[in-house]
Amino acid sequence: STERAHQHQHTNTCSNFHTIMLAVKNLTTAAARYAPTALVAVRVGAAAMPVTAPQSFAAAAIKSAASLARATPSTTTTTAVCTLRGFAASAGQSSVRRAFSAEAATATATAAKEAAPKAAESWWTSAKFWGGAGAAAAWGMTGSAIYDAFNAGPELISLNMTGVLIVYSSLFARWAWIVEPRNLALCVCHVSNVGAQLNQLRRAMEYKWNNGQEAEVKEMGTKSAGALAALGALVMAGPTLRNALSNAGLGPVSSFAASPAGPFTVHFWAPMSKWLISGASMMDLNRPTDKISLPQYSALTLTGLFFMRYSLLVTPVNYVLCSVNIALFGSSAWHLGRKVKADYIDKK
Repeated sequence: STERAHQHQHTNTCSNFHTIMLAVKNLTTAAARYAPTALVAVRVGAAAMPVTAPQSFAAAAIKSAASLARATPSTTTTTAVCTLRGFAASAGQSSVRRAFSAEAATATATAAKEAAPKAAESWWTSAKFWGGAGAAAAWGMTGSAIYDAFNAGPELISLNMTGVLIVYSSLFARWAWIVEPRNLALCVCHVSNVGAQLNQLRRAMEYKWNNGQEAEVKEMGTKSAGALAALGALVMAGPTLRNALSNAGLGPVSSFAASPAGPFTVHFWAPMSKWLISGASMMDLNRPTDKISLPQYSALTLTGLFFMRYSLLVTPVNYVLCSVNIALFGSSAWHLGRKVKADYIDKK
């Protein structure tokens, strides 16, 4: 009779094990794209688990099941978690039963809540709204370069500012592509600006070359090549430097290096390049109003306004971008106010 009891217990154990594995398989099918690491852990645990000890695997399985159910709320995942919860009710060990029941109940409630229809997103909390508004304002700078290409002579082009804008828009085009949610409108705007500024650079270089300034053009070409080579080397060495600093145990320095918006990411360097534009505006607060462009500073003021909010709604949240746009908004609004006062108020 003792042998029969052991056989009966072994049969029940195998049956419970197969029930767990079926539930986990359902979760695997439904959530493979959301949590591949957790699924690999479940599969490895299942392969290594003795068939006579399902409870040891069950505790790990329910945790993975709960997290997967939260990631993919659906009928399939909810049913699978309920199956595991049913096993918990019949488990022999009270500690496992309590763990199963608590985790499964939480997962089922969370899945049901996330599956419910969500309220409409407010414009104030919508990254797409603020990102779209920022992209529309950014076209002011791109449009200015395109307009100048048709209406302004090449002798008026500032090579220093043109170079800054090429770097600035290149970084922001990349940033707009990888940020969450992706901002295609902003990416297209900055790609267009890179093209427009490269055309301005070509016009300025041709003008200098045709007016006997070949030596200056060659010198600029050599310096540009050197800068690009140095930049390429830094980009190539970036991952190695980041890993070294992140694992060096230097406290805030290591944390900053490992941050998703840290100094080894475009999330950091894109807004840093914008400081070059904001800094120029802030250092020239007494600029004569007849040299202030009303359309240009209107676009810069709106860009700063929109991006102050937008930078706090994207992933990762970008406080550097927020700070530079606060500065840009303040300095540009100052110039814009002086221009409006001089042209439309004082003249009355």
